[in-house]
This record gives sequence, C-alpha cells and structure tokens, in this order.
Amino acid sequence: MILASASPRRLDLLAQIGVVPDAVDPADLDETPLPGELPVQHALRLAQGKALLVSARHEGAFVLGADTVVACGRRILPKAEAETQAAQCLTLLSGRRHRVIGGICLVAPDGRVVKKTVTTTVTFKSLDHEERVDYLAGGEWRGKAGGYAIQGRAAVFVRHLGGSYSNVVGLALHETYGLLRGLGYGRR
Repeated sequence: MILASASPRRLDLLAQIGVVPDAVDPADLDETPLPGELPVQHALRLAQGKALLVSARHEGAFVLGADTVVACGRRILPKAEAETQAAQCLTLLSGRRHRVIGGICLVAPDGRVVKKTVTTTVTFKSLDHEERVDYLAGGEWRGKAGGYAIQGRAAVFVRHLGGSYSNVVGLALHETYGLLRGLGYGRR
C-alpha cells in the first residue's frame, strides 16, 4: 500500500482504521483549478492524477490518492499559504454554509482504478474580528484547504456538520475503507 500524499492527517486517519501504508510517495501535481472546473471535478481529477502518477512508480501495489477541496458555491477556496489568503477564506466562510469535497482514487495491483467523491456540508458561525485574529495568529491554517483545520481550534466555529467528519479532516474513512475492501486490500 502506497499513499500518494504528504498529508500527515491522512496517515493518522488511515491508522485509525488499521491501514498503515508501506510507503508515502507524494505526487507533485499542479493543483490549480482548470478554467470552468467545478469543485467536485477538481477534487476527483487531483485524487486520480495523484494515484495514477504514483502507481506508475510502484507497479503491483495498491496506491491511494486523495484530495480535499473547500467550496463556496462554485468557488474553490485555496490551500492557504499566506495569512492574507486564510483571512479571506475565514471572512468568506463566516456565518455561511460551505462544502468540503473529498476526492478518493485507489489503483489496485492489477491496474483496476476506482474513484469516488464525498461531500460534507459545514456551517460556520459568524466570526467576530477577535476570533479571526486569534485563529490566524495560531498558524494552524497554513496549507489547509479553505484556511482552516476542523480538527484544531476551528472546531469552535462549526455550528453544523452534515456528512463525514473525517472527510473534512482530509480523508473520508468509511468510503476509503469500502474501496480498499472492494478491491481486496487486507484480505488473506
């Protein structure tokens, strides 16, 4: 089993269900959305691209690719690298409902490819200026889709969550487990 992701959150999530990859081999893909690409298409394209790219380097292995996209309507929010980006995301998400779309792609040793998207809805409370400033000062937003980490201090912003919590963290475990089992991973 090869995880085509550098995300420590995905490693931790897989460990929760007893899946420990033999190797982590991140794919180096341009994650810029294509013109007119919708959030669901974007998440699935990236997950599949990662899995296929890495599977070419690991013949005969299971390869898992995943991507997480935060979307407000048709708008894909960035993986915040600068505090200004994170601040813009928090302003946009404040008091609103948004979607977190997880793309999952699994390549089996025999070359079969299965893929799936999972959508979770998240509603944030209205954030005041002090809450935003405090959250940004903590830095846990760095590199996170939509500029927040639900498993951290941003948990207090969530008024409602509909769907998979683990999807928002970085990998929908129920669906991932189903894909792994469906392709025979872990069966003796």
